[in-house]
Amino acid sequence: MANLVGGGPSALTLSRRLLVITYLALLIIWPLGLVVLHTFDGGLTNLSAALSNPDVVFALKMSVYVAVWAVALNTIFGVGISLLLVRQEFWGKRLLSLLIDLPLAVSPVVVGLALLLAYGGSGGLFGPALEKLGFQVAFAAPGMILATAFISLPLVIREIVPVLQEIGTDQEQAARSLGAGSWQTFWRITLPSIKWALVYGVVLSLARALGEFGAVKIISGNLIGQTQTATLVVEQTYQDFEQGTAYATSFLLALIAVAALVVVAILRPNHTLDREENQ
Repeated sequence: MANLVGGGPSALTLSRRLLVITYLALLIIWPLGLVVLHTFDGGLTNLSAALSNPDVVFALKMSVYVAVWAVALNTIFGVGISLLLVRQEFWGKRLLSLLIDLPLAVSPVVVGLALLLAYGGSGGLFGPALEKLGFQVAFAAPGMILATAFISLPLVIREIVPVLQEIGTDQEQAARSLGAGSWQTFWRITLPSIKWALVYGVVLSLARALGEFGAVKIISGNLIGQTQTATLVVEQTYQDFEQGTAYATSFLLALIAVAALVVVAILRPNHTLDREENQ
């Protein structure tokens, strides 16, 4: 009875919380903590060795390059697809919505293989024609960007769509009735209304893009100093018994992911406030 009138949580509630915290600790905190522990096991030796390795530095730069381009594509097309899904009615709309979730259900390795079959230089469907035009997709940066964009696209759309549905079309219709064009309505009404959802989706997409492994490994060919990303360096160095480099590279990737989560945590309240104000 005391719990119902403002007392502390019951024993059952405390046990549930403890169970959840234990599960998260064993699944996430403890493994990541071991990566940090092994990275700094000898001080800054592993980290400095990794950052002085030209192949590791190239892989980190390649990861950032691919991720930035993938996020840029996802931002543009993510906003466009979101507006199409929410503001337009057309045949196949439900099918399009299901296709957007496909990257979340299909293995990234399958995505990489599919892109290789489509854009591979020798047996690919479009690869030979593109190579005749001097444009290589497979085993090059364009293929890696496509694979990464495919994997992370839903993260942008699934953040924007609910906000667009929530804000409705009243303000947009009012702007059009006052003579505003489509672009003016988008820049002055729609975009400010979805800005925090867009930022939230972009941050999550960036974190996902930097950590992509399976699809990039297949489409890139994992060529050292050419198409190798940071995640591929982790696998290679660990298999080559260069655990220090693997730990340090993993730590850098995890650090970026944690930084992205901190940004998301900071932006989340603003995002919520904006949504409440638009209601």
